[in-house]
Amino acid sequence: MAETATAFGIHEALEILGVKEINQGTSTGMEAFGSGETIASFSPVDGSIIGKVTTTTEADYEKVMEAAGAAFRSWRLLPAPQRGEIVRQFGDKLREVKEPLGKLVSFEMGKSYQEGLGEVQEMIDICDFAVGLSRQLHGLTMHSERPGHRMYEQYHPLGIVGIISAFNFPVAVWSWNTALAWICGDVCVWKPSEKTPLCGIACQNIIAEVLKTNNLPEGISCLINGDYRVGEFMTHDKRIPLISATGSIRMGKIVAQAVAARLGKSLLELGGNNAIIVTPDADIKMTIIGAVFGAVGTAGQRCTSTRRLIVHESIYEQVKNALVDAYQQLRIGNPLDENNHVGPLIDTAAVSLYEKALEKARSEGGRLLMEGGVLTGDGYESGCYVKPAIVEANNAFDIVQEETFAPILYLLKYSGEVENAIAQQNDVVQGLSSAIMTNNLREAERFLSVAGSDCGIANVNIGTSGAEIGGAFGGEKETGGGRESGSDAWKIYMRRQTNTINYTTALPLAQGIKFDL
Repeated sequence: MAETATAFGIHEALEILGVKEINQGTSTGMEAFGSGETIASFSPVDGSIIGKVTTTTEADYEKVMEAAGAAFRSWRLLPAPQRGEIVRQFGDKLREVKEPLGKLVSFEMGKSYQEGLGEVQEMIDICDFAVGLSRQLHGLTMHSERPGHRMYEQYHPLGIVGIISAFNFPVAVWSWNTALAWICGDVCVWKPSEKTPLCGIACQNIIAEVLKTNNLPEGISCLINGDYRVGEFMTHDKRIPLISATGSIRMGKIVAQAVAARLGKSLLELGGNNAIIVTPDADIKMTIIGAVFGAVGTAGQRCTSTRRLIVHESIYEQVKNALVDAYQQLRIGNPLDENNHVGPLIDTAAVSLYEKALEKARSEGGRLLMEGGVLTGDGYESGCYVKPAIVEANNAFDIVQEETFAPILYLLKYSGEVENAIAQQNDVVQGLSSAIMTNNLREAERFLSVAGSDCGIANVNIGTSGAEIGGAFGGEKETGGGRESGSDAWKIYMRRQTNTINYTTALPLAQGIKFDL
């Protein structure tokens, strides 16, 4: 497997990205340092060590915060379009290194090479979006009830934004946050997942070069590395007004409580338990394409992965048979080989959770249509490759109510009207992404109505997986309520201020109060 990785240019990619064999895991721009313990980045593709980083100590963290605070004081004074120019240059650099960065994402995380390239393209797209946004950070003008007064709202940068990202999108989610935060005049401190630290170092090297070229403070973009203990430096730090955290619901609840205790702001992107409803009026071919990609893409390790397929009883057998047939054609293997559809899970701990989920599904009465299982032998030495599984189940099963970050699809049945399917879909604690497959206009509109899907994302005739950067991304209920990327998501990175200007020689008081002196 190591030879295959070399053939695909992994070592060349690391060299282009400035990611050496042993890296310092703390950085304020061009300055890399770190005095904590060393952690290794293992590739789930072949189990090899790609590189090592040193974790951030509390003393290292203080150095980062000093640099970030100093950078903010000057960065916020640049006009937003000038900040947009820096983000434009960052996007251009990403275009130059799209292939090597995409390969690193694929090799360190385990997603397919095409998905790795797609993730870097998302970074480029959000930079383009942010550049345009830099000339549109608008407020509102209101009519005052007092003559000779003008009222308006404006937005100011918050300060230091803390970003905690997950392994499954090791570069894109950071860019969703940081591109907008930079445009808004904020500076960022990023803790990437300890499972994909090299992707973080690569991104930091890219933006550091842009900042240096423009003679800007290094602290505009800072990097820290380590496990949850390093993340706690940020969540408990009053100097960071906003924490953007992506991860599990369990992690999100811990972050939310810590940040709320100091009256900070949280942007949470947590778990999903996403369903596709398939009605009798669905296009079956489209349904199978959307369901299979949604369930097995990134080996089921997307927060928007399709976990449940809710099918009307009248077409249930037809959909089931087509689904099983499609699964039998999947190719599982090295994600850098573009002939393969499914790569590995992130690590053996994830494999263990996958196995336990299937065991629990069986114990609750689930029937496995595609058995699943761990792959061994040539090409699967890392122990991280598993077979996508399909389980006939009931929405009330405990395991169906949970999110398992693995390629397990639960096949559910509904009868009667589409309202019954919507009720099943909504009957979970998560509320991220949802979809309906139907050519019936009434069903589609019912699904999108106020009494329809309770998720932050609701699609018609496309799957649950993936999202365009132009729309706000996020979910409701225990998914956390956060919104990132497009639309007006930029507002979370700024503080709102209401202004009143009196341009008369009198001072009228509110509610007609008289206070003459």
